Amino acid sequence: MLDRRLQLHLATWLGQWPAGPGLHVVASHRRTRPAWDGRLRPALAVDTGRSAVLSVAPDRVAAIRSLVRRTPDRLLAALPEAVGLPDWCVHDGPFRWSVAPAPLPDVGEWTEPTAPGLPPWLRLFDRQVLVVRDPDGSYLAGAGIKRHDAYGHELAIGTAPAARGRGLARRLVAQAARRVLDEGAVPTYLHERDNQASARVADAAGFPDRGWRAYGVYPR
Repeated sequence: MLDRRLQLHLATWLGQWPAGPGLHVVASHRRTRPAWDGRLRPALAVDTGRSAVLSVAPDRVAAIRSLVRRTPDRLLAALPEAVGLPDWCVHDGPFRWSVAPAPLPDVGEWTEPTAPGLPPWLRLFDRQVLVVRDPDGSYLAGAGIKRHDAYGHELAIGTAPAARGRGLARRLVAQAARRVLDEGAVPTYLHERDNQASARVADAAGFPDRGWRAYGVYPR
């Protein structure tokens, strides 16, 4: 049985869930509105391996459905142009979630994204971020929570090159996941298919690869 929070998240985030076998192209006005970082996500999909929902703006549904019928093996490469943004990039990788993060010890402290010394990507968040600092105060690693809706929050993680290999990322992911669950949502974790470091972090933090896939068109 799929977690109810995850079902509600996917239905809200994509515009429809669940779906029958095959790929379902659906319309969602969320594809025309800014996402958590103020930028558009004009096409988003989640694929379970048995069925998939591809969410696009209402005025793009007919074109995308035609593309799927004509050249399904070229769908991913053709998506940016099909949604009218040929210079944008495509994300494709595992879609992971967890309702039981690994019982790793907390390692970071929650702080405002405007705190000094944080990397630019953490400053995109509008709520507290989770940060590990060296005793001298320098940044080592951090995590942010992308609150897509009330039911699903995606985790983002980054580690300074000098701090890699210490197990900080997996502990931050598990710690942030516990906060998401406390907020009543399910934590999700996405990464590119060839990012083996992120895959190892996800596995160690209690986010198994269930064979699900997420793909879509993202700003560069």
